[in-house]
Formats: sequence, structure tokens, C-alpha cells
Amino acid sequence: MNEATIDADATDRMLLQRMSTGDRVALATMYHSYHGRLCRFLSRLTRRTDVIEEVVNDCFWIVWQKAGEFRGDSRVSTWIMGIAYRCGLKTLRQHGDEPVEDDAIPEDRIPSSDPDEDRELRDWLSKGLDRLSADQRVVVELVYGVGHSLDDVATIMQCPVGTVKARLFHARVKLRNVLPSLAGESPVLKESVS
Repeated sequence: MNEATIDADATDRMLLQRMSTGDRVALATMYHSYHGRLCRFLSRLTRRTDVIEEVVNDCFWIVWQKAGEFRGDSRVSTWIMGIAYRCGLKTLRQHGDEPVEDDAIPEDRIPSSDPDEDRELRDWLSKGLDRLSADQRVVVELVYGVGHSLDDVATIMQCPVGTVKARLFHARVKLRNVLPSLAGESPVLKESVS
């Protein structure tokens, strides 16, 4: 873990401590800090903005209620992402896993790490990610988009690290196969991986 990650986790732990005593300002601070990350992460499970907002709100209701129960076994961000993931799966089961249009989320609702990032590149990558299973998209987003370790992802998804590694491997192979064709080139590998 780098120094910035340690500092961010220390701040998050302090906010959780304040939330456990009923501090609504701490809740608002943490909500605003995580809202964009959670929206981007949850957009890998569903493209429905109504479901994403519902899940973010459900997640923070649980964080508010359980702030005093955080044991510190992981980073706060890992704990919150795990809650969001489980809330997302529960909400999708309740709403049904309906197919949605790729453009269902307005561009300004999915923050990128670089505001000047090329829209064409984002669209190309998004189309490639759409070809992955939901579990593969979530793993790719958590590892490459959010920067979690494989151990953190296993904690968030409540599965063995080996399962996370397998999902990441299969996602990379599938992306290696589909991205060139989406760009109008021949695929590097011909094998089919689901």
C-alpha cells in the first residue's frame, strides 16, 4: 500500500468513527467521496441509473448503520465496495437482470481518471467490457479501475483469490480477442473463452 492509500484509509476510519456517534457531516463527506467510484463500479453490474442510485443509497444506509461495527480487517474502501457489490447483486435479483442500452448512463455520471481522456477510447473499451460476464467486468473494474489488490477483490466478492485470478485471466483473454475486432483489426488469439 502506498502512502496516499494509507492516508485515505486513515481518513475513512476517522469518518467511520464519527459516523458511529451519529455525525451526519461525516456521512455526507464519505458519501460524496465514494459516490463517483461506486457509480462507476456499479455500472459494471448494470447500466440502469435508477438501480445504481438505489444501490449507492442502500450501501450508505448500511455503512451508516454498521459504522461502529467495522472491525478493521480490511481497508474501509474494500469494506464499502463489498457492501455495494452485495447490495447490487440483491437489487439486481429484485429488479431482474434486464438488458439495457449501452448509453443508459450519461457520460458525466461515470467519472474517468483523466477528464481529457479520449471519448473514442472510452467507448471502445466500454464495448469490449460489455462483452465480458458481469463477474469478469466487476473484477476488471475493481483491479484496474479502482486499484484494489486481488486479495481485496476476493474479500469484496466473497470468493477465493483463485476465483478472482481465473476471472481476471479469462477477462483478459476475452478482451484480447474482442478489442482488435472492435477496432477493425484481426484478433490476436482465436480461442473462445466465456
